[in-house]
Amino acid sequence: MLVDSHCHLNYKGLAEQQGDVLARAREKGVTAMLNIATRESEWDDVLAAAEANPDVWASVGIHPHDADQHPDVDTAKLVERAAHPRVIGIGETGLDYYYDKSDRQRQRDSFRRHIHASQQSGLPVIVHTRDAEDDTLALLGEEMGRAVFPGVIHCFTASDDFARKALDLGLYISISGIVTFKNATDLQATAKWLPQDRLLIETDSPFLAPVPHRGKTGEPAFVADTLAYLADLRGDDRAELASTTSANFYKLFNKAAP
Repeated sequence: MLVDSHCHLNYKGLAEQQGDVLARAREKGVTAMLNIATRESEWDDVLAAAEANPDVWASVGIHPHDADQHPDVDTAKLVERAAHPRVIGIGETGLDYYYDKSDRQRQRDSFRRHIHASQQSGLPVIVHTRDAEDDTLALLGEEMGRAVFPGVIHCFTASDDFARKALDLGLYISISGIVTFKNATDLQATAKWLPQDRLLIETDSPFLAPVPHRGKTGEPAFVADTLAYLADLRGDDRAELASTTSANFYKLFNKAAP
């Protein structure tokens, strides 16, 4: 049993062959996929895929890259859409100071609105962070002090110290195919010690195809390769890690629990 906790089935590269993509994932033992929204214009399509497939779930959110274009997506709008029975998460949201595609204050404001939606709905917030560790932790900590909320740091590439502090806040950490890359030595070192009961695995497809698929369009079936690499890296039994990370997914995203 495998779960892809973060994919973009409606992105170019996957949307044109979505049926085949889902079939290949199922053949690899993937029993659930969380289809992530990054801008409001995607929400209906992301939801449609979840409505049509019992093993596909949806999130609603605005990526930090798109914060400038969505000043009207407030907490109330997120909470309203999150009431849909197939929506199990809020995001992805967060801070990206690497590309700086949106004003940093607007990113922080949007991130806070998503956290408020998580606090109100009870759904986990899906956090993107890149080159913004201090501000991400400060905002998470401030809001956690206001009202505790569940969440995950998706596609983790941050520092060892950030991982420890995120875990201290009660968050989960999701590992993508980046962990298989030859130059990802810092991430590999962190991935070795992360507690098994707080781990998720994802593809972030169509991006970040793991070894041995580098250079190809990523897809949910490839979560099996990341799982195998991660288990071997950690010295974990592959079947046990697959079972545990799947259970973790349903514990965090409990609206999807059988």
